[in-house]
Amino acid sequence: MNPTIQQKQKTSVFLVAFGLACFGLLLKAQAQLPAPSPDGSYPGGNTAEGHNALLSLTDGLLNTAVGHHSLTGNTTGSSNTATGAGALTSNTTGDQNTAAGFGALAGNTIGERNTASGFAALARNTTGSRNVAIGFQAGENATTGSGNVYIGAGMLGVAGENNACYIASIDRHTSPSGVAVLIDSNNKLGTIMSSRRYKEDITPMNNTSEALFSLKPVTFRYKKELDPQGVQQWGLVAEDVQRVNPALVALDKEGKPYSVRYDQVNAMLLNEFLKEHRHVQVQDAIIARQQKQIDALSAGLQKVSAQLELNKTAPQTAANNQ
Repeated sequence: MNPTIQQKQKTSVFLVAFGLACFGLLLKAQAQLPAPSPDGSYPGGNTAEGHNALLSLTDGLLNTAVGHHSLTGNTTGSSNTATGAGALTSNTTGDQNTAAGFGALAGNTIGERNTASGFAALARNTTGSRNVAIGFQAGENATTGSGNVYIGAGMLGVAGENNACYIASIDRHTSPSGVAVLIDSNNKLGTIMSSRRYKEDITPMNNTSEALFSLKPVTFRYKKELDPQGVQQWGLVAEDVQRVNPALVALDKEGKPYSVRYDQVNAMLLNEFLKEHRHVQVQDAIIARQQKQIDALSAGLQKVSAQLELNKTAPQTAANNQ
């Protein structure tokens, strides 16, 4: 073989082997490198997509901002989720807020654990915490209050209020076969169950209801912060009722008198009404018997009077006949 050709073949084999070796080293090096971060991912478990989203972030962790100017002002706030243009845009240090919708929680700065879903929901809230707003402009007027619930479009609320609840579409609708809804000190909604299968130790009320005679009904007006119009009210004072019968009073979370259990008062009123009704029935029966006796006596007196009159006129008649 020509020595020149033989040398070229050896060179080609060497280059191929060298190329394969380099390719193997490159694959190994790539396997050792960390995988590239997904689009929009930042240190501390933060995710941002959109113009100026999470623009001011410093130490905050686990935030998610999706939308134009979402969570723009957030610096150290953590575990916030903002979806929508301007959502949580003013938040700085508030934690665990969730905003979904254009401008939702836009004004929030340090408020925490708020949930807003809907266009401009809780848009003006600044420092209030633990608020929930669902619907178009729900809770938009809320500012610094906490623990409020706004459900439904247009349930705007009032600035600075606390622990208020607004639910759309429940006013001016009658439920003829429904039952009254009660709320306990833990904010649990429930109804009164009257079926025997839910009860035990059933005994007649008897004279227990006579505690009602010690109650003092009053007229009053709620304080201005509760009712600015000062509408005249009628009812009972819980502290007064508690002294008469503690079971007729509902307590708040601190164990203080909060409201009167008027449903129980009504049951006691029914018992007193039935007792009085039975008493009246007995009296009516006695009166009926007495009336019969009176009627019988009246009939007897009439007979006696007639006989006396007859006896009185008989001698005169005899004299006239002579």
